[in-house]
Amino acid sequence: MEGILLLNKPKGMTSHDCVFKVRKLIKMKKVGHTGTLDPDVTGVLPICIGRATKIVEYITAAEKTYEGEVTLGYSTTTEDASGEVVSTKKVDRTISRADIEQVLQSMCGELVQTPPMFSAVKVNGKRLYEYARAGIEVERPSRTIKIKEFVLLDDREIFEGEQISFRFRVTCSKGTYVRTLAVMIGEQLGYPSHMSDLMRTASGQYTIDHCLSFEEIEEMAESQILEKNLQSIESALFHLPKYKINDTVAVKVMNGAVLEIPTELQGIQNQPICIIDKNDKCLALYARHQTKNHLMKPVKVLAISSQNQ
Repeated sequence: MEGILLLNKPKGMTSHDCVFKVRKLIKMKKVGHTGTLDPDVTGVLPICIGRATKIVEYITAAEKTYEGEVTLGYSTTTEDASGEVVSTKKVDRTISRADIEQVLQSMCGELVQTPPMFSAVKVNGKRLYEYARAGIEVERPSRTIKIKEFVLLDDREIFEGEQISFRFRVTCSKGTYVRTLAVMIGEQLGYPSHMSDLMRTASGQYTIDHCLSFEEIEEMAESQILEKNLQSIESALFHLPKYKINDTVAVKVMNGAVLEIPTELQGIQNQPICIIDKNDKCLALYARHQTKNHLMKPVKVLAISSQNQ
């Protein structure tokens, strides 16, 4: 079995928990997720099976879309609803729709973000959440992210109350901490805040509408129809340039041969090239040779020649 399983991740499970459960359901070890979702977050979690585990990094790199909720009035240790309250301040004024939309628009484009202490980012070989659980504060490396779209989903014109919550949709780059965005929104509005709810609705071109629950996955696995409901490796690489080859060259590609860069792809510099066979199956990913500019070499061989089996 090989392909990409689109899981609608339930609340309360880590991404690793989900991988472990999928392994048990399909009785395969070669399974990997495509980027961590916090236990409180639900939604699209692409899980790679078999040969598809070789392209995890390309799915992880895709932009993501989330729908969530910000609550103003208090902040937490984890920046979401699961953490301990660390700061409170009653909302003592009316906040207008225009106020919130102005803040969301100001955050579009490139943004520098510091990962939260309760995150999986590594510092000196340890995860930040390990330091956080031990009560140790360490310096965290900032990163530049990109917000493509930030939209207020609430239709109210006026927001009032000692605590205010409103929903949003954000499309952002790899590495974005949406719960930190919720904190940044609160800071700009003048109040401590946290992310009170979050669902990932899209990862690259994969959307929540195409995702399966664990119950559906179990039923399909038992009926032996799950493989028919997996996304192809090629679908995950849709955004990469393609180069079709014949059977003779295909054998060379599966053995890791260096190839001439075709004229139509000469302009490609830093992007992998998807080498496909006559059936449009991706055999390998190639990149421009570092020293020989007219050549390209394999960075991932996805298919194995029968001679090597």
